[in-house]
Amino acid sequence: MTESANQPSTSVSVRPLAKISLKWSMVEEPSLSILEKFQLLRDLGYDGVELDAPNDLPLDEVLNARDKTGLKIPGLVNAVHWKHPLTDSDPAARQACVDSMIKALHDAVRYGATTVLLVPGVVNAGTSYKTAYARAAEGIAKILPAAEETGVSIALENVWNDFLLSPLEAADFVDRFNHPKLGWYFDVGNVLRYGRPTHWIEALGSRILKIDIKEYSLGKMNSEGPWKGFDVELGEGDCDWAAVNKALSDVGYSGWASIEVTGGDRNRLADLKKRVDRIAAL
Repeated sequence: MTESANQPSTSVSVRPLAKISLKWSMVEEPSLSILEKFQLLRDLGYDGVELDAPNDLPLDEVLNARDKTGLKIPGLVNAVHWKHPLTDSDPAARQACVDSMIKALHDAVRYGATTVLLVPGVVNAGTSYKTAYARAAEGIAKILPAAEETGVSIALENVWNDFLLSPLEAADFVDRFNHPKLGWYFDVGNVLRYGRPTHWIEALGSRILKIDIKEYSLGKMNSEGPWKGFDVELGEGDCDWAAVNKALSDVGYSGWASIEVTGGDRNRLADLKKRVDRIAAL
């Protein structure tokens, strides 16, 4: 199920984390225009940047910046799935998520993106696991025709949403649809709280469409609380990146990896690029 965009060519490295992007919100240079931000990222060596969708960015300016700099927009991130998840008790909220995904898939065609990231649902006191599973499946079934129409894949992500907590369950959930435009956006750092990234990679295999990069410290988690585990720089936490790279190679992944951490100015973004390059080379 791995996308063609993830397949290595003779002109690029065959390392698993072959092309590096980051999230648009990480670029904290308010004085720069869209074009200047794209150029900054290109100058720092990034291959792409991911945008939220729907968004308020002027489409013409974004496309102009993409084309002038050569910086790709490999994927979009749904902007509604937390406020109005597919598993919400309110049918109108669930439909809002469906509608936002359909729009995002069509937006992705304009940007040249190949995936839209979607949090599949949230389990909480008001929504049981069983109910969330049924609602998420129903919502995704409504979105898949748009994915088929646009040719853009839906990439489900593992987050701290108390849902699809096992890699085998995550793989089975994708497989139940038996659809080539549904896969997984694997977040390496997010699973360290309750699992091992290599186990997830082994289970998800070719269902992995893209990778999110962040770090996590189990020591900080245990001493300061779960969220503090993210307060560690890339390469300085408990993720065994060499093992992650090997696991990705074993399942045939070579493609996009998007940094998703606290951003900043030029110096911060340059440091992050150096860090992720070291990780990718392990």
